[in-house]
Amino acid sequence: MRKVFIWKWLFYFVGLAIMSLGISLIIEGKALGVSPWDVLHVGLYKQIGLSVGSWTIISGLCIVLITTLYLKEWPKIATWLNMLLIGSFVDLFTWILPNSKSLPLDIFYFLTGLFVMSIGCAMYISPRLGAGPRDTVMMIIVEKFGGSIRMARFLTETIVAILGWLLGGPIGVGTVIIALFTGYIIQPALPFFEKLLAKRITIEDNETLMSNGSSEKLVKET
Repeated sequence: MRKVFIWKWLFYFVGLAIMSLGISLIIEGKALGVSPWDVLHVGLYKQIGLSVGSWTIISGLCIVLITTLYLKEWPKIATWLNMLLIGSFVDLFTWILPNSKSLPLDIFYFLTGLFVMSIGCAMYISPRLGAGPRDTVMMIIVEKFGGSIRMARFLTETIVAILGWLLGGPIGVGTVIIALFTGYIIQPALPFFEKLLAKRITIEDNETLMSNGSSEKLVKET
C-alpha cells in the first residue's frame, strides 16, 4: 500500500509541475493573449486594484468555499497544495524559460504550452487525490449534469472569459483557442493516465503478493 500511495502522489506532483510548465509557456507566448481565467483576474485588477496574482489566489479561495458548501465536504489536502504550488512552479519555469522576442517564438511557446498544460492537468487529476479549485468546478459539472470534460471546461472558461471581458480584461485569439481546445486534449488524456496509474498499482500489488508468498515459503522451509 505504501508504494501505491507513492505512485499516486508522484502522478499528482509530476502532473502539477507539467501543467505549470505549460502555463509558463503560454505566459511567454504573450502575443496571442491570456487564458480565460487570467482575463477575469486582469479585469478584477483593473476595476478594484490589488494585483493579478492576488486575484488568482482570491478567486481560488472563493471557488474552494463555494465547492465546499456544494459538496458538503472539506477540500482535500491536494486541493490546497494545488493553490500553493502552481504559483511557485510557474514563477520557476517563467524564470528559466528564455524570453520570446519574436512572433514565431510566441506562437511556438503558446501552442506547446497549450498541449503541455492540458497533459499535465489530466495527469495530476488522474489519482483523484483532489483537483485544483478551477478543475473541481469542471469535474462537478461533469458528475452533476453529465457530458464530457471537453464541454464542461469550454462552458466554464467561456463564462469566466466573458465576465472578465465585461470587467475590462483582455481577450485575444489565444483566449479563444484555450477555451476551445484544452478540453479536447484533457478528454482522452485523463483515462490514459488513469489506466497507466492503475497498471502501475496492479504491478506493485502483484510484486507485493509474490514477495509475501516467497517470505511465507521461506519461513515454512526453515
